[in-house]
Amino acid sequence: MIPEEQMAEFRKLLDESKRPLFFFDDDPDGLCSYLLLKKYAQKGRGVVIKAAPILGTQYNRKIMEYRPDRIFVLDKPVIEQDFIDEAGVQVVWLDHHPLVDIKGAKYFNPLFNEPKDSKPTVYWAYRIAGGPLWLAMAGCIGDWFVPEFAKDFAEKYPKLLPFIGEPGNVLYDTELGHLARILASILKGPTTDVFKCISSLEKIQEPEEILEGTTPAGRYILKYYKKINQAYEKLLQKAMATADKSNFFVFTYPLTKMTFSGDLANELLYRLPGKFIIVARLKQDSVAFSMRGLNYSIPPMLKQALEGLDGYGGGHEHACGGSVSKNDFSVLVERLRELSQA
Repeated sequence: MIPEEQMAEFRKLLDESKRPLFFFDDDPDGLCSYLLLKKYAQKGRGVVIKAAPILGTQYNRKIMEYRPDRIFVLDKPVIEQDFIDEAGVQVVWLDHHPLVDIKGAKYFNPLFNEPKDSKPTVYWAYRIAGGPLWLAMAGCIGDWFVPEFAKDFAEKYPKLLPFIGEPGNVLYDTELGHLARILASILKGPTTDVFKCISSLEKIQEPEEILEGTTPAGRYILKYYKKINQAYEKLLQKAMATADKSNFFVFTYPLTKMTFSGDLANELLYRLPGKFIIVARLKQDSVAFSMRGLNYSIPPMLKQALEGLDGYGGGHEHACGGSVSKNDFSVLVERLRELSQA
């Protein structure tokens, strides 16, 4: 948990900032965390960090362009020490991934106080900002988490959440889940298109604007989502067609303009219950992967499997990601297959 006094401290840091710059992860958790805090503060600029778990010095140019008086980093598992050292202003980091040793940043993470706290970053952003509720729920469900305020949401939006069940059921069998998947999809594609979608999303007041396309901003987002979703559904169908009775499932796909690994891994986890899931995107010299397994504690398995290999990875208990050299990928897979059977 993050204590009330620490949330008040975060809120004060945001209140006092005149030109906040937000860096956030490219998933519903990161996006909704940003939107909640931006709507609360009514100031600042957002930068989505695409296709990289690490916030590094390559983003220093964004600092030079905007010249913020304070930087807020949301839902990024790792920040390079050089990024903080060269930022020139205070860095405030709100996250829920495993703790890391970092110096010079104001670091807020529930794991400092509760080692098994699984609440996503957007949960804490909602507690800090106080709403809108629909953004908090979309971000939580998109990160495979059902918060206690789901009951409030179900009462306010019964058509979007007709039942409160397991995260997978909500994500893939309700309109709230559909909304969360829309938000995930609009973060894919060229950066200019993603920026336009986020700008449109900042104008949205109610979720029906997106789901039913009742406003120009909502229709723009819905149209972009449908285009992205066509490519995603093709990959999903291919993945489902290769599934067998084994409890170990691997699906690889070639380098494309968009990455769907995390989204595919999440849906396959739901569609293929009980399996250890690996979804891998083949690059020129490396393989980026996402893995899921509700019956497995993945981080120690991944750490052991990566020993001696040219790669890295990490994440949460049942969801991890990383990258490994193309030559080492088959070794990684076989090691994980053996560990999953142990």
